[in-house]
Amino acid sequence: MTRLLSLETSTSICSAAIHQEDKVLTWREIREPRSAASQLAVIVDAIMKESATEPAMLSGVVVTSGPGSYTGLRIGVATAKGICFALNIPLIAISTLDLLAIQGKTMIADTNALLCPMLDARRMEVYCKVVDYNLNEVEPTQAKIIDANSFNNYLENTLVYFIGEGATKCRAIFKHANAKFLDEVVPNAVPLGGMGYQKWHQKKFENVGTFEPYYLKDFLIRKPTSS
Repeated sequence: MTRLLSLETSTSICSAAIHQEDKVLTWREIREPRSAASQLAVIVDAIMKESATEPAMLSGVVVTSGPGSYTGLRIGVATAKGICFALNIPLIAISTLDLLAIQGKTMIADTNALLCPMLDARRMEVYCKVVDYNLNEVEPTQAKIIDANSFNNYLENTLVYFIGEGATKCRAIFKHANAKFLDEVVPNAVPLGGMGYQKWHQKKFENVGTFEPYYLKDFLIRKPTSS
């Protein structure tokens, strides 16, 4: 039986889950800012014990690949790669935006609607993509500076559901009646594991040695200005 460990660290909320096939056995989530560095190993250890999973029982590790928090992604991917190296098991990567789209779809009844998963990229910028109800890509992943007209070409014709933390900043800007917001949706390791099992079954694995998170933008370190 396939048993997978899933790690989600792309936002300020950190979660991990154990799946057998596509069924979740147990999971944990910590809603504390910047918790991945200190808490990821703790919750992994906890769910391994809760599910009576020995390391040798793992068939692979699933991790969100980005975009998202630079630090969170780095910690999640480094942890996943370390486990895969140690146990000689496959690494499976899932786009954070694809994960959000899957989660949001469960709350949407209109099959003609478009889905726009969004992550906050600071100021008035978001990481986003647009997909149809069947999750076919309409507009590719990008870093987008939003304004009142950013998605009017879609909103004029159909409902558009803006999903995830990035949608929060859009509520006050998008006034079109077709704009709907599911900004309470956060990436989670439970649906991540189900998506990861599909890739595991298809043997869509990453190269553990060379895989890097999809940051989308370069991480900038700003030096403090002198007074």
